[in-house]
Amino acid sequence: MPLKMTLKPGERIIVNGAVLENGGHEAHLVFLNDAAFMREKDILSEADASTPAARVYFALQCVYIFSERREHYSALLAEFLADYLAAAPSSLELIERIQKLVEQGDYYQALKTVRALIAHERERLEHVSATVESLSNPPPGGEPRTDAGLGVDPSREATG
Repeated sequence: MPLKMTLKPGERIIVNGAVLENGGHEAHLVFLNDAAFMREKDILSEADASTPAARVYFALQCVYIFSERREHYSALLAEFLADYLAAAPSSLELIERIQKLVEQGDYYQALKTVRALIAHERERLEHVSATVESLSNPPPGGEPRTDAGLGVDPSREATG
């Protein structure tokens, strides 16, 4: 089934590893056969792959687009997925879904699933950030909210 795509002036797309740019007015493309392609808005640069989930996305995008280096990027992808799973065991279902899609060669759908992994990561980081912020901002007066059994017992007088 043909795929129709419209490119805005100046918009870029990667098709089978080649970067193409629309140099004129709006362009309409029709893909009549299978091709590995990504729109500019969906491409992540290596420099922007700064989180574990973003590194998974970057490696997978390279597996998808650069078939001649697929083995190299597949090894990186496997490493990044294992690292992410070790750090966030709650991602097991997502990781398994991504791995299954990759094994089936359905890289485009796997990339879509990695977006869910990125959202998973964002949720975890927001939770950690909120926890750290609550610890970093004691209530007015400088007294801790609770000592949770830690710290100095205020009922004891210092001896000395």
